[in-house]
Amino acid sequence: MDDSRGFREPRGRFDLDHCSPDRGDPRGGYPFRQTSIKQENEFGFERRPLLQNQPILHPVKTEIKQEQPASGYSGPGPNQARPQQGRKRGFDDRGPGFPESRPPKRGRDQHPADDEDEDFDDTLVVLDTFNSDLHFKIEGDRCTGYPLTIEGFAYLWSGARATYGANKGRVCFEMKILEEIAVKHLPASEPDPHVVRIGWSLDSCSTQLGEEPFSYGYGGTGKKSQNSKFENYGEPFKEHDVIGCYLDFEAKNGVEMLFTKNGKSLGIAYKIKKETLAGKALFPHVLVKNSSVDFNFGQKDEPFFPILPGYTYLQHVPLYDRVRGSLAPKTKADCEILMMVGLPGAGKTTWATKHAAAHPEKKYTILGTNAIMEKMRVMGLRRQRNYAGRWDVLIQQATGCLNKHFQIASRKKRNYILDQTNVYGTAQKRKMRPFEGFKRKAIVICPTDEDLQDRIIKRTDEEGKDVPDHAVLEMKANFTLPVVGEFLDDVIYIELQKEEAEILVKQYNEEGKRAGPNPEKRFGNRGGGGGFRGRGGAGFSRGGAQEGNRGGLLNRGGGRGGGEAGSAEDGGRDGASRGGGGGFRGGFNRGGSGGNYNTQPSRRSEDTRL
Repeated sequence: MDDSRGFREPRGRFDLDHCSPDRGDPRGGYPFRQTSIKQENEFGFERRPLLQNQPILHPVKTEIKQEQPASGYSGPGPNQARPQQGRKRGFDDRGPGFPESRPPKRGRDQHPADDEDEDFDDTLVVLDTFNSDLHFKIEGDRCTGYPLTIEGFAYLWSGARATYGANKGRVCFEMKILEEIAVKHLPASEPDPHVVRIGWSLDSCSTQLGEEPFSYGYGGTGKKSQNSKFENYGEPFKEHDVIGCYLDFEAKNGVEMLFTKNGKSLGIAYKIKKETLAGKALFPHVLVKNSSVDFNFGQKDEPFFPILPGYTYLQHVPLYDRVRGSLAPKTKADCEILMMVGLPGAGKTTWATKHAAAHPEKKYTILGTNAIMEKMRVMGLRRQRNYAGRWDVLIQQATGCLNKHFQIASRKKRNYILDQTNVYGTAQKRKMRPFEGFKRKAIVICPTDEDLQDRIIKRTDEEGKDVPDHAVLEMKANFTLPVVGEFLDDVIYIELQKEEAEILVKQYNEEGKRAGPNPEKRFGNRGGGGGFRGRGGAGFSRGGAQEGNRGGLLNRGGGRGGGEAGSAEDGGRDGASRGGGGGFRGGFNRGGSGGNYNTQPSRRSEDTRL
């Protein structure tokens, strides 16, 4: 109803689309009651109260009554513009009470940019943007770095090597732990959420320092590790500690490696026979978990702590006595991405691992959930063997990390192997599109059905990994062999060749279609589009989730039951739906679309495949 002061109380449903600055907060709040108003007509402003039920024949603009100006204020001068009435104050007009005027909170950039195109002096010893994990961010000076820590990345180790190594003399460098980054989203049961491992490794080693031969590390837990063998050494170290790393190729009994903590020697950690290294260079290497680090290779004016006598910073070694690490491809045309195609258990990961090992010069980065899980190790052991939490939750975290890796990988000039099932034709195109300019090839692993069953049983026994039958049948029903075209430059068949593979895949398609959809998801919820704030809103859904989820009013749409459906594993962002409110988190300004019917499988269904 209208009151005597001109304020009209809202009745019924509050319409966000018709909200304006004259009617209140555009974000959904109700307008304030005004103690007085100004009524504007073509002759100017006239201050007078509105009579109840008086018809309004001209526009009305409301604003909060201005405070009385301070004494001596005479209003705007003749050359000054009069402030616009009812105008939302701009950024420069706002005082410290407005959030827009406050300085942004400091935080680490969780979106690594394409830093490999920057011009940089290649003669300097710095952290190598090519010989590092995709989720390790290297700052502009190339001597400071930190990992991504959002969501599942907080479980991952993240490593990098330096651009130069040594195979002679007595060399050293320093590393300081700048910060242990807050990761409050990790469960309390997570062991050692902040750890740094520092040391040396060959250029051919992976970034997992201390977990393979010729990779030597010293960790913050007070242990040294080589080839995943952990032994007590030195003492623990943490935030703000400085670790010195020393390498002596002139020792009598071979190559000696020792470390210091805050300038204090911890003794010899490793003795390596020179014949074992065979003249190969060792490179500075760091592996971190939720910690940022800063390096001194000799570029700083003053050391963190005085170095041991007789040693030289690696940066001060003449360029001709240093060894350069692997160089990144110069252009995207020099890069390649190999997309594995095959059912779960076909042998894709085995082939990818062997192919990468057989071509060390290409420094392949494998993109897949298996590779992500390898970076979640605890004391060198895979999580399956010592993880106390829910395994399916950890797999979801790994899938999120993999999706982020895709975004980063397409901006960096490297060679990749995409280790997923990739049996959906739409997924093949979608995943290859961002890598335009790369040499894009598909590697089809299609064994006979008998061999496939034997491999699945073997994998289940060894790894405990078991893909549900309904998920495999869904993939069989939609299995599409890749073809050379706009998104692929070549297709290579490893086992069954094209003609035989086409016959087998056709049989798989028929088998999957006969099985039909997953019985658990054949029938979704039935109902309308949700009540107030969408609690209980759901419609008929094929392949979608089984419950309505905050659909209806405001910006939630019809919920997962009434506005989305699709393939079995994806939850159906692109699938079929009938009834209910908008699509996935639809509603106002969300682009949701309810009420249509489409039986195409979700294009994102493979993002959760192992």
